[in-house]
Amino acid sequence: VCFCVDKMAWLQAVFRSSAPMIQGAGRALDQIGASMEAVKIIENVTPSTKIVSYTGVVPSISENVFVAPTASVIGKVHIGKGSSVWYGAKIRGDVHDIKIGANSSIGDCVMVHSAKIQGDHATSIGDNVTVGSNAVVHACNIQDNVIVGMGAQILDGAVVQSYSVIAPGALVTPGKVVSSGQLWSGSPAKHLRDLTEAEKSAIGTSACQASGLAIVHAEETAKDYLQVMKDEEIAEDQRIRSDDYLPRLDPELANIPVSQGGTLPHSYSVNDRKHTSTGGAVTAPSSL
Repeated sequence: VCFCVDKMAWLQAVFRSSAPMIQGAGRALDQIGASMEAVKIIENVTPSTKIVSYTGVVPSISENVFVAPTASVIGKVHIGKGSSVWYGAKIRGDVHDIKIGANSSIGDCVMVHSAKIQGDHATSIGDNVTVGSNAVVHACNIQDNVIVGMGAQILDGAVVQSYSVIAPGALVTPGKVVSSGQLWSGSPAKHLRDLTEAEKSAIGTSACQASGLAIVHAEETAKDYLQVMKDEEIAEDQRIRSDDYLPRLDPELANIPVSQGGTLPHSYSVNDRKHTSTGGAVTAPSSL
């Protein structure tokens, strides 16, 4: 026993004394490998960029706003109630103010920025505005009830008045004014036609649909890994459970009265089949 203890102590001492040398050799090998690369790649662990202050200014996010985990909201930004900022979108208030109203949707990979160096333009997006994926909103004014199509660009000093639609891929050049109730398309964008009353009504519907979808995504992305595992278990149970068996009971609801949304006093034994071996149906307690 003493021999084994002495041997272990000796090995520990050897490892402790040789560890710095091994680490140094590893760093040297890493540097040699990096010097041989045509394009050097350095991987760093970076903090979350979801909500970021800039020069001490923290974005103002109202209640019931969904900001996707991979979106970035930076600096002098205000977002109104019920709005949503989707995956990969960037709202960068580093050179001027950006204001987004209530119930507006900033789609996937949208870029929202303002201007200070070449001109002095804040960015304003009104209520019930839907900005499609990959659009660019730069130093402009978008009023209430507007749809900006996917991949469209609205540039410095442009104004898009209420109840208007910018078609997908359109380029609204600097200083242009899109009058209320119009559809603009093309590059550069031009007045294509006036919107019908039905099309104007659909603008509000689009905003409401995006708001409802954002609630679902907010609930899902807020789950921790335990809740995700539980959801997976429930989904697997539903997939394999025969129709001859009663629905799975949630243990968390077992001690909650039925009147409050629980299952108490409803309970089943391990053998929870709907039918007994003689074919008789299992009935729930009379209190249910």
